[in-house]
Amino acid sequence: MSDRPVSDFLRHHYRHFNAAALVDAAEAYRAHVDGGGRMLVALAGAMSTAEIGLSLADMIRRGHVHIVSCTGANLEEDLFNLVAHDHYERLPNWRDLTPADEQALLERGMNRVTDTCIPEEEAFRRIEAALVDEWRGAEERGERLFPHEVLYRIIRSGRLEEFYQIDPKDSWLVAAAEADLPIVTPGWEDSTTGNIFAAHVLAGDVKSPHTVKHGVEFMTWLANWYTANADGAGIGFFQIGGGIAGDFPICVVPMLEQDLDRRTPLWAYFCQISDSTTSYGSYSGAVPNEKITWGKLGPDTPRFIVESDATIVAPLIFQYVLERSERGGA
Repeated sequence: MSDRPVSDFLRHHYRHFNAAALVDAAEAYRAHVDGGGRMLVALAGAMSTAEIGLSLADMIRRGHVHIVSCTGANLEEDLFNLVAHDHYERLPNWRDLTPADEQALLERGMNRVTDTCIPEEEAFRRIEAALVDEWRGAEERGERLFPHEVLYRIIRSGRLEEFYQIDPKDSWLVAAAEADLPIVTPGWEDSTTGNIFAAHVLAGDVKSPHTVKHGVEFMTWLANWYTANADGAGIGFFQIGGGIAGDFPICVVPMLEQDLDRRTPLWAYFCQISDSTTSYGSYSGAVPNEKITWGKLGPDTPRFIVESDATIVAPLIFQYVLERSERGGA
């Protein structure tokens, strides 16, 4: 059995088409952070349920990720996996499920994400009491928190540790909490924990919907963060999937430049992984060249598209970056 590093394997075999784009994107990612640049990682889809933490957590701990933009689902589903992993069910034949099969899963409290079912009681309800306690406590203290700050407090309190069912080193949210990594979660309301929050506001358990920050507050916070961190080698943008997790944060540059007339550096690197064809009604967001016309990227910005399944591509790129870092870019 070969002990050859994955990065060497990729450089030898991945020479053309999407395979070559994967290697080029990984090399440029490595060069960007080696040169002092910062990197935003945008997580769309169901990457947390796909256990992206197995590779992303190490990227965060090694300082190769400086900010995350993710859907509310990805934020919460890493925590769900942390406390309920042993109760998850995998359905290899998910393409063959009938509507009756899906109804049976619902009645068992098993919420399906492609081939994986998240158990409602062990995942959602296990963390609900901790969430409500944090929301109420923040409200009583007159605090307003971003969604990730609430989860960071829960993780740091240790109150859920008795329920951990994976090694916490494989949780990207635990790694982010340890690093106090900034996280932008646009559209957080469209998530299970966002729905739970709304339900408790409606029930009067939490008095104000403003206890949790969201929406425009994320953009104004991000604008200040970008302005403070875009000097030198700049900030790169590594986008997994499409939708709001990527579309929201990348707009901060033209907003600063065009709407506020602030001289602002463009994103210094861009990579997009998606298996969705760019067309009407399909991929949500402009491809790299089109982003030039919106003042997000420049003609000389290193930019890559890897048209493939992100659950395959992202861990390979992360491993490539990690190994090249260990070997000094050799």
